[in-house]
Amino acid sequence: MLLHLHPDNPQPRNIRTIIECLQDGGVVIYPTDTIYGLGCDIFQHKAIERISRIKQVDPAKAQLSFVCYDLSDLSTYTKSISTPLYRLLKTYLPGPYTFILPASKEVPRILKSKKDTIGLRIPDNNIARSLVKELGHPILSASLPGEMVEEYTDPERIYENFRNRVDIVIDGGIGGIIPSTIVDCTGEEPLIVRKGLGEWETETP
Repeated sequence: MLLHLHPDNPQPRNIRTIIECLQDGGVVIYPTDTIYGLGCDIFQHKAIERISRIKQVDPAKAQLSFVCYDLSDLSTYTKSISTPLYRLLKTYLPGPYTFILPASKEVPRILKSKKDTIGLRIPDNNIARSLVKELGHPILSASLPGEMVEEYTDPERIYENFRNRVDIVIDGGIGGIIPSTIVDCTGEEPLIVRKGLGEWETETP
């Protein structure tokens, strides 16, 4: 199903349709503030396995991350956040960043990396955040398989390519081709793992 959502004011009825799909173990393709991504309910193991098959990777190695609604969501799925780290997150979120943080016990085991970390995002995108808010917990986020190509920006072309592999493709307008900037916050200093969309300025002593 190709389902249109208004990017600024997503229609509640269509949001509800997507939520029911996610709760039933469905897989969707949805817009973020960077690129379109694969998504499912983080507590639906079979859906996580489906996404891993689409990407042809092991779930623990798939660079899967959570899309959260706000910073209080983040605190549930990561271990205690220090005051400096909280300030850092508050500065950059919502925005096109994925922060790698120590995973809390609330994170399903299938999604924890071998290092016991998880990537967390709060995209500056009303559709993605509306879905998370309505669902009541984060949505899994994974990039579409293969190289980022122009056809991954057009929801109608995405639908043609993935209609047999996912349940719903959300049309929220033309997407981007630059992924999020990934920042590893598990060490003493934040470390840029992948430079993507968004400026990054770290204070120098």
